[in-house]
Amino acid sequence: MNKHQKPVLTGQRFKTRKRDEKEKFEPTVFRDTIVQGLNEAGDDLEAVAKFLDTTGSRLDYRRYADTLFDILIAGSMLAPGGTRIDDNDKTKMTKHCVFSADENHDALRNYAQVFNKLIRRYKYLEKAFEDEIKKLLLFLKAFSEMEQTKLAMLTGILLANGTLPAIILTSLFTDNIVKEGIAASFAVKLFKAWMLEKDANSVTSSLRKANLDKRLLELFPANRQNVEHFAKYFTDAGLKELSDFLRVQQSLGTRKELQKELQERLSQECPIKEMVLYVKEEMKRNDLPEPAVIGLLWTCIMNLVEWNKKEELVAEQALKHLKQYAPLLAVFSTQGQSELILLQKVQEYCYDNIHFMKAFQKIVVLFYKADVLSEEAILKWYKEAHVAKGKSVFLDQMKKFVEWLQNAEEESESEGEENQDG
Repeated sequence: MNKHQKPVLTGQRFKTRKRDEKEKFEPTVFRDTIVQGLNEAGDDLEAVAKFLDTTGSRLDYRRYADTLFDILIAGSMLAPGGTRIDDNDKTKMTKHCVFSADENHDALRNYAQVFNKLIRRYKYLEKAFEDEIKKLLLFLKAFSEMEQTKLAMLTGILLANGTLPAIILTSLFTDNIVKEGIAASFAVKLFKAWMLEKDANSVTSSLRKANLDKRLLELFPANRQNVEHFAKYFTDAGLKELSDFLRVQQSLGTRKELQKELQERLSQECPIKEMVLYVKEEMKRNDLPEPAVIGLLWTCIMNLVEWNKKEELVAEQALKHLKQYAPLLAVFSTQGQSELILLQKVQEYCYDNIHFMKAFQKIVVLFYKADVLSEEAILKWYKEAHVAKGKSVFLDQMKKFVEWLQNAEEESESEGEENQDG
């Protein structure tokens, strides 16, 4: 029996392996090393970048990322809310940080380079850096105006070169900084720096990707969240491109709503007189220009009908339908620009809906006779304002009619001259 008894272990001591011991979390020890290294590197940002690069292989950046970034930006560790933990002990702080940099674009671009290098070298810091900037945006009230400006410029530069994603800007929509006006003034400085690095287009396309293009008004308190206030504020700050962008975005939102409502009213066969009044009111209320409206009307009118699949029948069906709505279109095509947009819409529609390819010329002639389109607009479209879609087919269809228009024009001119002679 004894032979099969399991051995009993008594009094054995196992050594725990070094890495199983949970290291103590000691941000202050980490801070001392970083602050000392920065102070020794001095004003030379090359030396700073080199120090950060080599120290990362010794120190645990992953664990102390927020301490590292606090020091690089604010010069010391930050308490929740953004106050400095070591305000009384200058040995625990460094002057070699973003908040102590010169307040100019080049100086802050050089600091942005330090962050770029650090994050390229230690890829895992990318997310931690985003979180840090989001956190600092929430703490803006704790910083002086000069510090806010430098942070805004740095953030704009980092957004421009892709180190940070635009989604971090959601932190600016926080009530307490919006109410104090800090969010809007910070955003203006940030966008300026971004546009100095790249251009307005880079800003607007990043905002679109992050779905923030519709939210820019939220930088202002509720009682000022209107396009007029935004446009004035941003234009006064030298950011006219962004105020124009917002106007367009808002009117696109308005147009979607308007299109839904138009569709609804047309499908209920609302009388044309009432439609005209409704559209005019909406244009006035939303400051919509006529060329923006004509395209919507065309789309809604064409959506009303189930079109015949036979090419020879569809033209007849379309002409009958459009004749009915020509008076409505005529009210909103009083400007050359509106007429050209309508012509382009008709061209695109006939190209995209294959059964309509041969109907283009008939629709244009109908609109000419019904005073929706003028001969000037048709000639301008023919010469230069057509779009690329199917242009050779449509220009060919229109050739005879255009020649007729030109002859009629010449005849009326010569008649006018004869009258003068007489």
